[in-house]
Amino acid sequence: MDWFTLLLILISISLSAAATSPAPAKSSLNPFTEKAALLRYWNRKIPNSSPYPAFLVSKLTPLSISNAAKFSTIAASDPFKLSSTLPTFCSAAALLCTAELTPSLASHPGDSAFSTYDNSNFTNYGTEAGGRVSAFKNYFGNETPLSTFRRYGHSSGGHNDTFAAYGPRGNIVGANFTSYGTSSAGSLDKFNSYSNSSNIPVLGFNNYATEGTGTQEKFKHYSDDSNVGQQLFSGYGKRGEGATLDFNSYANKYSNIIESGFSNYGENGSVTDIFKSYSENSNIPDNHFRSYGSGSLAGIEKFNTYREQSNIGDDSFASYHKDANYGSVEFTNYGNESSGSDAFKGYGEGSTNGQITFKSYFEDNTTFKSYAKTGIDFKSYHNSSTAQIHTASKHPGLKQWVDPGKFFRESSLKKGTVMPMPDIHDRTPPRSFLPRSIAGNIPLSASAVSEIFKFPPGTTMEKAVASTVADCERSPSRGETKRCATSAEDMIDFAVSVLGSDVEVRSTANTNGSQGNILIGDVKGLNGGNVTQSVSCHQSLFPYLVYYCHSVPRVRVYEAEILAVDSGEKINHGTAICHIDTSDWSPTHGAFVALGPGPGKIEVCHWIFEGDMTWTVRDRV
Repeated sequence: MDWFTLLLILISISLSAAATSPAPAKSSLNPFTEKAALLRYWNRKIPNSSPYPAFLVSKLTPLSISNAAKFSTIAASDPFKLSSTLPTFCSAAALLCTAELTPSLASHPGDSAFSTYDNSNFTNYGTEAGGRVSAFKNYFGNETPLSTFRRYGHSSGGHNDTFAAYGPRGNIVGANFTSYGTSSAGSLDKFNSYSNSSNIPVLGFNNYATEGTGTQEKFKHYSDDSNVGQQLFSGYGKRGEGATLDFNSYANKYSNIIESGFSNYGENGSVTDIFKSYSENSNIPDNHFRSYGSGSLAGIEKFNTYREQSNIGDDSFASYHKDANYGSVEFTNYGNESSGSDAFKGYGEGSTNGQITFKSYFEDNTTFKSYAKTGIDFKSYHNSSTAQIHTASKHPGLKQWVDPGKFFRESSLKKGTVMPMPDIHDRTPPRSFLPRSIAGNIPLSASAVSEIFKFPPGTTMEKAVASTVADCERSPSRGETKRCATSAEDMIDFAVSVLGSDVEVRSTANTNGSQGNILIGDVKGLNGGNVTQSVSCHQSLFPYLVYYCHSVPRVRVYEAEILAVDSGEKINHGTAICHIDTSDWSPTHGAFVALGPGPGKIEVCHWIFEGDMTWTVRDRV
């Protein structure tokens, strides 16, 4: 058979597929592109003539025929060689790559005012600056940041930095400040609103204000109302002289599962640290202080309200204020109306001429090991015989840890119901699938992916890749079947393996109605509203699209018209899934915080968010 005859046969096959399964802009689709090949694969695996889902087709690779062949050949021979052509590869395949950042903004003539600023490389920024102001009014709002701060404000004098709104409502916020304000003098750094209302903030300050003289560092609202994050301070205020570190509100207002770590904080320095409201009204805070204020001279540390009305949680103070001289540590209202565990090891040990005071200490399961035998004063010590777990019924504010409408009962899915809708926006950066011929040759390994895509250790993307791989490697829960789909073909294969070839995939049509009240219009239960099985696929943060897909037994899936409350006009078409069996869910799951009463006692429903999808057997009713 000659090549021309083969070409005609392939075109005929492609046109036949197009006739049986209409798709957006199919008439102009080159049959030899990777996208066209995927749609032919769809027809073979799912031969039920259902329309291609536009939201999924839009995520298919934009690689041209020549580029697809080029990068597939490289990946097949040695995927690590993709890094040698990374800028071209990332651009052509619409991937998320951070290695080739914009040139460093190292110089700044005159005063610098950055308004709505993001995705930039600040390396050696403000070095030896003097008498100027750098003001960041709104830094990377509502997205995953790709910015870098290294050696920021080194050896500056009298230079003030102001971050008015840094990373508000961001998703997977990664803000690492490496060597911030080292050897600076007489400066004022203000973080007015830092990573508030963010999801999965990963924040790191390394060598922050080390060897600073007469500096003032103010965090007014730091990571308040944030969800499942980590904030690590290493070498914070170390060997500082006359510095003031002021945290006005730290991880407060219903922050959920926030881990904070302070290592070498104020070590060998003479600084004043004030935490006015630390981890107040938060859920399961995990705070670790290691080598905090050790060897300091005349240092002052104040915790005015520490972990008050917080739920569960864990605090560890190891080597706290050790070998200090003429220092003062004061805890006012420590752990009031909270629950959890506290361990103090090496607390004030070896300190001289100092004073450590707990004015009102409320904690259970407390151990004090290797602490100073003198200079510690417990003015009011409260310790009950049994620990208490605080619930939403005791603290109504705990419900605010979960976005209103994120979880709801099945009874809400009735025409005429007015209910809140959470923020269902996909807040991850846009990316595309890679063809299986490329993705299948990239090892699903955190180290391999970070090496290929040049993600430095400790960066947001390096941590995100590691987290995604860990989820993929996790053993499935009881009754669950799971797979990480690194290509669209993988996703189709998994859905078909669980549900059979007669399947459909759905998502909520758009994001209209988010963060407001909505009116439920007509509701339809798929397959007659009977209990069925589905496959849910959730987006992971990765340089290319990777979906965590898993079987979801015993669910009911609904389609619902979403209307504007004031006009009754249709603004969205929602897909919702109701989990009938919640017996294996954690008691601390957000659904039970919002709805009560606990695992196995209620069904739990939620909308399918933008970017996610659910597969079901084709609806025949």
